Amino acid sequence: MADSIGRVSAADVGVAAGVLVLVTIDELAAVADAGGGLGVVMAVSLVLRRVAPRSVLLLTVALLLLYSVYGVPSLVTSVPVLVAVYTAMLAGWRWFTIGLVSPVLLGVVVGGIVDGGGPVRDRIAAALLPVGWFVAAAVLGEVIRQYRAYLAQARELAEQAVRSREEVAARRAGQERLRIARELHDSLTHAISVIKLQAGVAVHLARKRGEEVPEALSAIQLASQDANRELRATLRVLRDEEPVASIDRLGDLVERSRAAGLGVAVECDGELTGLPTVTGHAVYRVVQEALTNVVKHAPGAEVRVRLATRADRVEVAVVNDGRSVGDVVEGMGLTGMRERVEALGGRLRVGAGDEGGFGVRAELPVEEVAA
Repeated sequence: MADSIGRVSAADVGVAAGVLVLVTIDELAAVADAGGGLGVVMAVSLVLRRVAPRSVLLLTVALLLLYSVYGVPSLVTSVPVLVAVYTAMLAGWRWFTIGLVSPVLLGVVVGGIVDGGGPVRDRIAAALLPVGWFVAAAVLGEVIRQYRAYLAQARELAEQAVRSREEVAARRAGQERLRIARELHDSLTHAISVIKLQAGVAVHLARKRGEEVPEALSAIQLASQDANRELRATLRVLRDEEPVASIDRLGDLVERSRAAGLGVAVECDGELTGLPTVTGHAVYRVVQEALTNVVKHAPGAEVRVRLATRADRVEVAVVNDGRSVGDVVEGMGLTGMRERVEALGGRLRVGAGDEGGFGVRAELPVEEVAA
C-alpha cells in the first residue's frame, strides 16, 4: 500500500492554514494552558498530510500527548489530530490508525474518569466526548475511501464492458467477413475459372487453325484473368490481408479497357507514388468502376482519366463522351463507390457532363487517410 494519496496541493495548504488560525486563536485565549505553541506545529504539519499520512498522524498524536504535559488540550487543540486521523483512514491505513489512536483514547477516557471532578456520570460523558469526535473522523475517512473505491471499480467495469462489446463486435465482423469470403469463393471462383478456361481453349484452337483471334474473345480472356485476380484480392481483403489493387496497377487497368474497345486517355498532375495504401486502393477502385460502367453503358466511347494530387487531397475524374444520360439511378457499383469514398472522408459526384456523356469525379483526403 502506498504511503501517500497525493501531492501537496492548494487545498492542503488551505486546510492547514484554517486549522492554524483556529489553534492560534484557542491558544491566545488560554495563555496559561497554551502548551508552548505545540498546537501551531501540529497545524502546520497538516500541509504534508496527503504526502505522508502515517508520519503526520504519528507527529500530531505525539505532540498532543506532549501538549497535555504543559497544559490542558481543548477540542480545538485536537483538530489537527482529527484531520490526520481522517487522512490516514482515507489513505487506507485502517489498522495502523486504530492501533495508534486507540491506546491514546483509552488513556484519555480513564484519566478523565479518574482525575475529573464532579459526578461520575458527568465525568464519563466528558471523557467520551473526544472519543466520539475521533471515531467520527475515522469513519468519515473510511466511508469516503470505500466510496472512491466503488466509483473506481464501477468505472473499470464500465470500461471493461465497452471493451468486451467492441471485442464481440470485432469478432462477429470477422466471422461475417470469413463467411462472405467463403461464399464468394464457392460461388464465383468455379464460374470464373470455367470462363477463363473456355476462352483460353477457344483462343488456342483459333491460333492452331491459323484463324485470327476475335478481339472480343481476347477481351474475355483478359477480363476473366483480371476477374480471377480481383476475386483473390477481394478474398484477401475479407481475410484482413493487404489489398493488392493499388494505384500502381492503373496502367494494366487502362490497357484492359483499351482491349475492350475503349479509347482511354490518362492525364496525371502531381506525384502519385507517395499516396497512402488505402488511398491508392480507393483511387484504383473508383477508376475501375467508372471504366466498367463505360464499357457496359457506352461501349466504344472515348474516356479521359485525370488524376491530380494536391497538398491535402487527390482528385480523380473519369469522363466519357458517350451518349447523354438523364437522371442517374445509382446501382450497386456507384453505391459501393460512393461508400468507399465517403468512408475515407472524401466526396463523390456523378452525372452528365456539360457536353454530354457521363462523368465520375472524386476527391479523397490524403493527410487524414495517412494519419
